[in-house]
Amino acid sequence: MSNKTILLAGGTGLIGSRLESMLSAKGWKVRTLTRNPHKEDQYFWDPVAGKMDANALTGVSAIINLAGAGIADGRWTSARKKELIESRVKAAEVLFEQIQYLPEPPKVYLSASAIGYYGNSGEQWMLEDSEPVDQSFMVDCCRQWELPVAKFQQLGIRTVRFRIGVVLAKEGGALKEIILPIKFGIGAYFGDGQAWWSWIHRDDVCNAFIWALENPAVEGAYNLVAPEPVRGKTLVQQTIKAMHRPAISLPAPSLALKLIFGEMSAVILYSNRVSAEKLLKAGFTFQYPTLEPALLDIFAPHNT
Repeated sequence: MSNKTILLAGGTGLIGSRLESMLSAKGWKVRTLTRNPHKEDQYFWDPVAGKMDANALTGVSAIINLAGAGIADGRWTSARKKELIESRVKAAEVLFEQIQYLPEPPKVYLSASAIGYYGNSGEQWMLEDSEPVDQSFMVDCCRQWELPVAKFQQLGIRTVRFRIGVVLAKEGGALKEIILPIKFGIGAYFGDGQAWWSWIHRDDVCNAFIWALENPAVEGAYNLVAPEPVRGKTLVQQTIKAMHRPAISLPAPSLALKLIFGEMSAVILYSNRVSAEKLLKAGFTFQYPTLEPALLDIFAPHNT
């Protein structure tokens, strides 16, 4: 792609902050959308209010949309559920509305989604064409999250939907919550620890977005997970090992988690055994295909 100007929505989160630096290192000129622009190449938007600085899209050849309120940042009250869906759907709609008026629209639109799309799938391997196994909130949220992508396709824009698994990074997400009790000598796994966790190193998430951006044949939905999911208990035990901290593995009972987190406990109790086969067959190479090297990198001295 000769024009390497890209617009990044959701660029300040766990994935976006890392992706911005990796894109810049690859020669992309990155613009970010934010509610509080304060430096060059940042542009104002408030997607829920339907507002956006249209100048952000001038001359852009690609868009990556990671926008959305944090799934696990608060209890799922009715108001919170509405916010989780609207923050995703309206972000895509605002971008689409502005793109319609461009004399030359972007060539590619890459959108985040999540493996919550499949529901609590237990032991079953889930492929991109697998139907959700239930009608839980996360299933509904992810379906609505992905629906606006079709509008971009209708404009002749190449689109990719990445259903992202449990992103591993010290700075946030599930791993940050696992680390905290380990520092006090307790490795707490959730429920009976047998639920499948389809994880992925944060750098592989970013690498996959860049790979899709730069490969015109990549289109449609892809599960963005490492090839080898692990049981929840294994994830905690491997984290203890990588941290080189003495800790005892203990269960955090499902009932207690449901009482503490309510419906949001589904995020940590559901089992998702999600396949990366389509991504591998399309030619993507994981930097961290297995858990132990991924955790060793995350907790390596140069990352402290």
